[in-house]
Amino acid sequence: MKLTNEELKEKIIELKEKLDVTIVAHFYQRDEVFEIGDITGDSLELAKKTQDDNSEFVLFCGVAFMGQSVKVLSPHKRVVMPKLACCSMARMIDSMYFDDSVKAMNEAGISSDNILPITYINSNADVKAKVGEMGGMVCTSSNAKVIITTALKEGKKILFVPDRCLGQNIANNMGLKSAVIGEDENIADADIICFNGFCSVHQLFSLDDIAFYRKKYPGILIATHPECDPSICDASDFVGSTSQIIKYIKELDPEQKVAVGTEFNLVNRLRSKNTYVLSSTKPECPTMNETTLEDVYVTLKAIEDGSPINEIEVDTNTQKWAKIALERMMAL
Repeated sequence: MKLTNEELKEKIIELKEKLDVTIVAHFYQRDEVFEIGDITGDSLELAKKTQDDNSEFVLFCGVAFMGQSVKVLSPHKRVVMPKLACCSMARMIDSMYFDDSVKAMNEAGISSDNILPITYINSNADVKAKVGEMGGMVCTSSNAKVIITTALKEGKKILFVPDRCLGQNIANNMGLKSAVIGEDENIADADIICFNGFCSVHQLFSLDDIAFYRKKYPGILIATHPECDPSICDASDFVGSTSQIIKYIKELDPEQKVAVGTEFNLVNRLRSKNTYVLSSTKPECPTMNETTLEDVYVTLKAIEDGSPINEIEVDTNTQKWAKIALERMMAL
């Protein structure tokens, strides 16, 4: 007989109290999964908070690159995931595509010595390691401007992977020139050279959506994530990371209407009224929504039985260089 969500929650709580495990949940998880998290937040916040956690096991509810980041920063911890879900953006680039991007810059007349790579945290450990080996670092959507500002002081060309939208939006914000590999011919003229990756969820928002809400609710504010297309961000009243969007909306007058361009589960939890999803379709991340309460329960049972499932492993060399790339960012 299939257990109800309430029954599953009770069993999960019982197992949590019995086992040496901390449940970690990303903002984009289903409500019922997010609610059982001992630690919640965005990807980097979760990786940093788990460093200070004393549990042997981290049960990570999110997508694979996030579980990898926890393992890279805390290699002594055992990291398991209810679902080895993969971020579509992270899948767009691997170490081979990274090498191809460097080669494209070389062919455009930019020597490898004059390239400083930066990877968005939404990338797998092998890409972070490649970036670390080349002297580069990781960034998040909230600190990308600080990271790029610091990187530009070295006088090198920035190779930004994998999200072209974040790279272009930061360039626009800083008054810099950007180019996308494979789309723009004269990439050597650009300050920030972007890999042609993107978030499929944040591509759902359109200028027509913004026009619709501005017409229907005069005075409404538009808040979007920098993974959105630059045209969408340019037409917004506020652009910020997940945590920054949450803070922005919490500080608004409760009667102020706002339409938000980011993942549905987060938007749906922001406040009970006057908050709208900036899309005619439901912008729900399919991989973030793969994890269910039943998956969490099964994963905890496997730990109890002494046979953990979906355990994250990162080889020693990848762990070393990926950690260096992450630590360079955190040092700033």
